[in-house]
Amino acid sequence: MTDLANDGVEAKPASGVTRAGVYVALLQLLFTLLWTTYVIYLPKLAAEVGIAPAAVILILMLDQAIFTLTDTAMGIAADRVSALVGRLGIFVAIVAALSCAAFVAMPLVAGQGPGAQTALIALIVLWAASSSVLRAPPLTLFGKYGARPSLPFLSALTMLGYGLAGAVSPYLGVVLRGVDPLLPFMISSVVLVLTTLVLIKVERHLAGQRTPAPPRAVAKPLGKVPALFVAAMLILALGYQLHFSINSANLFSRFAAPGDLQWLMPVFWIGFNLALFPASLVVKHRGGLIVMGVAGLIGAIAVGIAELAGSLTVLIAAQFVAGAAWGCMLMSAVSAALAIGRTGAEGKLAGLVFSALALATFARMAAVAGGMQKLPDYAPLLQWAPVACWSVAGAGLVLLAASRLRGAE
Repeated sequence: MTDLANDGVEAKPASGVTRAGVYVALLQLLFTLLWTTYVIYLPKLAAEVGIAPAAVILILMLDQAIFTLTDTAMGIAADRVSALVGRLGIFVAIVAALSCAAFVAMPLVAGQGPGAQTALIALIVLWAASSSVLRAPPLTLFGKYGARPSLPFLSALTMLGYGLAGAVSPYLGVVLRGVDPLLPFMISSVVLVLTTLVLIKVERHLAGQRTPAPPRAVAKPLGKVPALFVAAMLILALGYQLHFSINSANLFSRFAAPGDLQWLMPVFWIGFNLALFPASLVVKHRGGLIVMGVAGLIGAIAVGIAELAGSLTVLIAAQFVAGAAWGCMLMSAVSAALAIGRTGAEGKLAGLVFSALALATFARMAAVAGGMQKLPDYAPLLQWAPVACWSVAGAGLVLLAASRLRGAE
């Protein structure tokens, strides 16, 4: 038995749940693009209220610290709200509307000058805290209405939105160059709110089609599995942050001109997106934990090859495989979280996954803020830390999956 075993429920196509998966993927895409827009304009907004450029990284770290706390909190809240039929979509829409209102208000407040510095920071805090409703809570729909065998496919759909946003983000700065921030802030917020309103309709449709579920056996205590799973996710996420956000541009710069980086960096995300659905088939039959672990080990090898690459062709191939491995890790993590938390803790476990991602991002930003990447003594550490992170976490997850399999025999 794997962590995604069928529980005796036959896998049947569920168009309603698949539609929900498409909308959750769209939410991930829109939120990630909204976050990218925020990062692009934050230095300008900060300058308007008299915040020094050097302090912008501290604001971004504050955002990630807030995400670390609120992603899990929102997931727990979603578990409780989802017990009321048809109410989760309303909860997401209301909090998302509050988040988007704060987002649109940022450029308006920043335009008031240095006297609005405190107000801008307050809006940023409000936006960061409330925007967590767009990550873990919608995923609880999958756990509530989707059969276990469908969870990997739905998780792949969700991560496709995240991956597509990662692929197009490098070009967003070029498109928005010279554009007043109020316009993209308003457009992205309106589209996001409209999408959450559609999610209300999707949830009600699912609730209307729902048939009484067969009685379930009393769930066994999960023991240390969730804690080990989240710890491994944090280590994997840290490896991704160090490799892609810090090391990748330097690797490509050995063989390519700076102007070519915008075309080379998305190779990672192309691999990410292409691997999602094939990997979901493996997760369906073998379980999320084992796929996470194996993908971590494969990714570690790919990153090692990227570091040692002697040509641009080899580096591109290694980056493609590393991106595919990260896609497998992240998709499997979401699927495993929904499966492990199947007894009503889907939101909590999914929230912990997103909190781990935020905490790893915070750690990477702290390293950048401290100038670690510029210190020669730390160069080897940053160079090989991603390999170590993915190797250790991957091996640990393989052992964890094996121990669960033996315990189920």
